[in-house]
Amino acid sequence: MSELQLGATILAITLFVLFSGLPIAWGLILVSVGALVIVKGTASLANIPLVMIDELSSFSLLTIPLFILLGAAVGSSNAGKDIYESLHRWLDRLPGGLVIANILACGIFSGICGSSPATAAAIGKAGVPEMIKRGVPVRLATGSVCAGGTLGILIPPSITMILYGLTTETSIGRLFLAGVIPGILLVLLFAAYAWFTTLLSAKNTAAESAPTYYTLRQKTEGLGRVMPFVIIVIAIAYAMYGGIATPSEVAALSAAMALLLVYVIYRERSLADQWRIFRETMRESSMILMIIGAAAVFSYMMSLLYVTQATAEWLVALQLNRWVLMSAIFVFLLIAGCFLPPVAIILMIMPVLTPVLEANDFDLIWFAVLLTINMEIGLITPPVGLNLFVLKGVVPHVSIKDILMGSMPFVVIMIVFSVIMAIFPEIATWLPSKAMG
Repeated sequence: MSELQLGATILAITLFVLFSGLPIAWGLILVSVGALVIVKGTASLANIPLVMIDELSSFSLLTIPLFILLGAAVGSSNAGKDIYESLHRWLDRLPGGLVIANILACGIFSGICGSSPATAAAIGKAGVPEMIKRGVPVRLATGSVCAGGTLGILIPPSITMILYGLTTETSIGRLFLAGVIPGILLVLLFAAYAWFTTLLSAKNTAAESAPTYYTLRQKTEGLGRVMPFVIIVIAIAYAMYGGIATPSEVAALSAAMALLLVYVIYRERSLADQWRIFRETMRESSMILMIIGAAAVFSYMMSLLYVTQATAEWLVALQLNRWVLMSAIFVFLLIAGCFLPPVAIILMIMPVLTPVLEANDFDLIWFAVLLTINMEIGLITPPVGLNLFVLKGVVPHVSIKDILMGSMPFVVIMIVFSVIMAIFPEIATWLPSKAMG
């Protein structure tokens, strides 16, 4: 059996194991150990503990649990509700203003917590019932929050970008900056769709024809509680991109500040409140770090069996037009994103794709944004579609079909935007080059 045939067999078995419901980390280790024993014998297992320990001993990995702690602290408070309510009061008289307020709130909140499910849950819990109550179509209400929540893995700080940077050995600071402009543009495109849809809908126009008038004091009431968290995001950007601190130091400082603000502003002071924050942090951090360790073992197995090298050489030898190759990669990742979570896709696929992308002169920073948008689509498409089920849990009276159908127009927007990104890569690369040279 050739290396390519062996790789195809391993890939098929891996997908079968992961789709079986077995935890990702254990599935990857099971496949890796089985392949090594069958092909190389039991002696090849001696290095597995060293590979895993070496991968997890990286100092850069400290950023992951610390940013997760930041997100857990913010997500446990009413910060999302305050952001949504403040934007709602400012945009109430704009056609589709209620939906736009939710989309903007998703963008801001995702920039604070860096988590797509947390963003969808926090904003959806506050915004979806209010939108439905005021006559916004159910599909538009749920789809806007479901899609807006995906911005959590694009707008910095993003755990997904950190994992990509560690896997491809690219600058995390540059990756964070690369996600800023595409994230803002997607927010604006989502908002423009909500505005245009509302104008075309006589029902929505009628529902919002008599807006509530808020005084300036009412409009600014919640901003005092939200602004300290926004300042954290600004501080993260200043410290990281200004060369003042490393990503790990920035993550530690921002997590500590978030815990302090939650304690002071939202009075999350009981042991139960604190335990809930740290329990969520430990659960998610352990899951991600276990997957990272298992993915390192999987990559070691693929490399030892010469599958990774043979696959990269085969793809390069095809001498395909670079954009035909990129289109094939995009379609593959789009399909994979419908079944696998972003963490698994990055850790499994990027060791193979990185040399192929470099051989075809594709910018890895630009590709990170394209990959992230691709995975955003996977978060709102079945069968995995994590954000679909998160929102279903927040608004149980809405059917999963309505949530899915409401998300589809936003999927189209993200696909079109990906094409625009391919034509104008400067959308992602301009800011990192301008800020960091």
